Amino acid sequence: MKFAALFVVAIASLIDTAQAETLVFQGEEGVGKGKHIVFMAGDHEYRSEESLPALARLLAKHHGFKCTVLFNIDPETGEIVAGKPSNMPGLEALDTADLAVVFLRFQNFPAEQMKHFDDYLRRGGPIVGMRTATHGFQIPADQPYAKYSFNSKVEGYELGFGHQVLGQTWVGHYGRNHVQSTRITIVDAMKDHPILQGVKDVWVQAGGYVGKPTDGDILTMAQPLDGMTADSPASETQPPMPSEWTRTYRSESGETGRVFTSLYGTPEDLTNDGYRRLIVNGIFWAIGLEDAITPDLNIDIVGPFHPNTFGNQTNARGIKPEAYAGFESPIPAHNKVNQPKKKTPAKKKSAVK
Repeated sequence: MKFAALFVVAIASLIDTAQAETLVFQGEEGVGKGKHIVFMAGDHEYRSEESLPALARLLAKHHGFKCTVLFNIDPETGEIVAGKPSNMPGLEALDTADLAVVFLRFQNFPAEQMKHFDDYLRRGGPIVGMRTATHGFQIPADQPYAKYSFNSKVEGYELGFGHQVLGQTWVGHYGRNHVQSTRITIVDAMKDHPILQGVKDVWVQAGGYVGKPTDGDILTMAQPLDGMTADSPASETQPPMPSEWTRTYRSESGETGRVFTSLYGTPEDLTNDGYRRLIVNGIFWAIGLEDAITPDLNIDIVGPFHPNTFGNQTNARGIKPEAYAGFESPIPAHNKVNQPKKKTPAKKKSAVK
């Protein structure tokens, strides 16, 4: 009897631990009722661990989606970490997902976790990829899921998840973080696309990324600015590049899935109403609810939201997923972080006489 009791306690403890590592916002009413979105937050720099719970909470509260948020978790402490170790408990949530929102960077999940992501793509599950998702995986060539690596050389799946699914692998920076912000404008020919309904005045604080999608429909263009305010002048040496686009991918099983890619998405970017609407509309479109998109769709932030400035490993420490439970908990849980080092604009070289 004593052994049986201990066994029950041990199993209960394992279940509690698994639940504690997964954050779920359960919507009640709205067009998203009955739809399940899984958010994958796992990058080192751009604070996906703050952006994605904020988006998930908005979508659950205002529109009725069930939103599961998964994080990089330190297996020893159960705390949220930024990018490393590469461990994301709860990926089995993808088995019932209607959409996956991917904000990863250079991940190499254990095979038993990665299997769920592989299965999701094989069935043609729709994808929203944000910022570093173009280089979401870095997996050694001898590993089972090496084909998803951003530099994959696997025949038929060259350049991995970014290239094959999102339409672009990692190319490079186009603007200097913390020195150059970015203005995003609509491609005139695409102004009637559902994703662009109500979108205006888009300005983000993240520096530009090179945008070179392989195909699909380019919705927006990003202009690097020489400064960190919305009215900063446009860079004279950096013309606009694509920043958001849609496409369709075909899985190995022959299934197809919708894709919306954004090269931005820090939590500070989400404080801009125009960018937040762009992302919410993109999520609605990817999951097949474009008919529900209106210019005044509710995109209001839910609960306290005071983002930390992005920077490599400048994330808030000591936070477990349950800290974000409910609709009124602050995101992030605190702002006690090491600030990224300030950068100064490069000095212009004098002309040679």
